[in-house]
Amino acid sequence: MSEKKRKAPTAAGGKEPSAKQPKLEKAEKAAGWLQSLVKRQREDTKDTKFNEKRQRFLTDTEKMKQGSEGVLYWMQRDQRVQDNWALIRAQQLATKEGLPLHVCFCLVVPKSELSTLRHYAFLLKGLQEVATDCKRLNVQFHLLRGAPGEVLPGFVSDRGLGAVVTDFSPLREPQQWLNDVKKKLSKDIPLIQVDAHNIVPCWVASPKLEYAARTIRGKITKLLPEFLTDFLPVEKHQHTATRTAKPVDWEQTLASLDVDRTVGEPQWAKPGSEAGMAMLESFIDVRLKLFATQRNDPNTAALSQLSPWIRFGQLSAQRVALQVRRCGKNASESVAAFIEELVVRRELTDNFCFYNEKYDKVEGAYEWAQKTLKDHAKDKRDNIYTREQLEKAQTHDKLWNGAQYQMVVEGKMHGFLRMYWAKKILEWTCSPEEALSIALYLNDRYELDGQDPNGFVGCMWSICGIHDQGWAERPVFGKIRYMNYKGCLRKFKVAQFERKYWPKKA
Repeated sequence: MSEKKRKAPTAAGGKEPSAKQPKLEKAEKAAGWLQSLVKRQREDTKDTKFNEKRQRFLTDTEKMKQGSEGVLYWMQRDQRVQDNWALIRAQQLATKEGLPLHVCFCLVVPKSELSTLRHYAFLLKGLQEVATDCKRLNVQFHLLRGAPGEVLPGFVSDRGLGAVVTDFSPLREPQQWLNDVKKKLSKDIPLIQVDAHNIVPCWVASPKLEYAARTIRGKITKLLPEFLTDFLPVEKHQHTATRTAKPVDWEQTLASLDVDRTVGEPQWAKPGSEAGMAMLESFIDVRLKLFATQRNDPNTAALSQLSPWIRFGQLSAQRVALQVRRCGKNASESVAAFIEELVVRRELTDNFCFYNEKYDKVEGAYEWAQKTLKDHAKDKRDNIYTREQLEKAQTHDKLWNGAQYQMVVEGKMHGFLRMYWAKKILEWTCSPEEALSIALYLNDRYELDGQDPNGFVGCMWSICGIHDQGWAERPVFGKIRYMNYKGCLRKFKVAQFERKYWPKKA
């Protein structure tokens, strides 16, 4: 690791977006201290036990097939080696049976406007790091091309694998992949799911759809002492496979993908777990102390900026929570506020998507919200914009245009502005259904952390009142919480943001 002093703007391989960095204090730690600290922590936690509540069997068979030639971790949402409960579990099973350990990822690229170079470059470059880590640990990494239901069962059969462990996602498409694999997988092979993304497994935190943060907070908080623990390390595997994985030409693979290359890679976010850890380090060193008081100011660098790495599973939210708690003792107010967002609010979004099949539709909103939106659907709008106009930031509102421009160029929009941005789309389109469709399209196409439960729930909160309450009734919005330009003027220096992201020449 470099012993150079930290420069916060380059903590994760590029210039961070959206805000001027605060000056650093003289007494700085050497860059890379967090990675070294975590490495030592892993060495000290080899006796940690795997909590069986993190897993659930999706098949009737629970015993591994006799005469098997290996164990497979089917990696989906959690694209990392260390701090990954699903891979930890797979290695435990393989070690117990004296078998080789395999990891596979099924690369699927839908023909869609949402399939962009921005997302797939981040994904593949992160997986390249995974493959390197696997090789070092004597674990075989396989990149399979095609839908899991079509390629994975045959791969398992061909390799003689005796058990499949996979991670958890509440979203529709991964759930369908899981069902497809389950149907075609040999009946004598157990399929085990481990929630490696949430600190408290989604099905343990609550067996039902929660109404709001206040209804799930106590349930999660009560379980944190049991689940917010150190990780077992994934160690060098002692059993070598006789049939090794086919090497992956990563550059050729990325070049071959049929994706929209006009939505390019942002410079501030370098893919991979190592870069994610570096961004966490810079957050702890520089921005955490500002989080409690300045997180709603788009002109101040007070946010963690970790969402892309967490969204792609390159960084564990549990690791983030552990290190922020341990290293933020001098910023207790910020730590509490950050843990609320990282744990309670984020895991609430998984709950919503897991237990509500219509998580991306107006029909998925509460009855009061559906009624008020329907009652005001035909209200007169002072401004109406098409999806194309919104995508090109062609509105009368310079603040909104600046936020949209920031998202298109950097793949990142400040959290406070995301709420304002989505609510204005409701105000400027012909119906709530159109507003939600456009908001999700823009978010999922341009945000580096898009196509994620946080994005779905963020848009549903802004437009459909999910996890919120009814407010004073007004035109267009009905009882949905309202935000306007004047309110932003009271919160932060709007002109400063507009000058940076929507100058007069724009």
